Amino acid sequence: MRQVRVRRRVVVRGAVQGVGFRWWCAQAAASTGVSGWVRNRADGAVEAVVEGDGAQVAAMLAHLADGPRHARVTGVEVQTEPPEGLTGFEVEP
Repeated sequence: MRQVRVRRRVVVRGAVQGVGFRWWCAQAAASTGVSGWVRNRADGAVEAVVEGDGAQVAAMLAHLADGPRHARVTGVEVQTEPPEGLTGFEVEP
């Protein structure tokens, strides 16, 4: 059975910059098998786009809601977008 590819744009708020969140996110992406990117935003949040099958993306969203050990996630906003066929995972500045 063919898996349906999905894409989510996620904004994670809280104490999420300066705690290794982007690098941790890249490791979580590798372990869940999603593609996409992550970057810091000027407003102090972290933004990520993740693509994969539904189960992979759901697992990644759960990781993002928890964050790494030194982060304090206070909110997660998720938007559905059409998949673009991204491959790999990039940590952007």
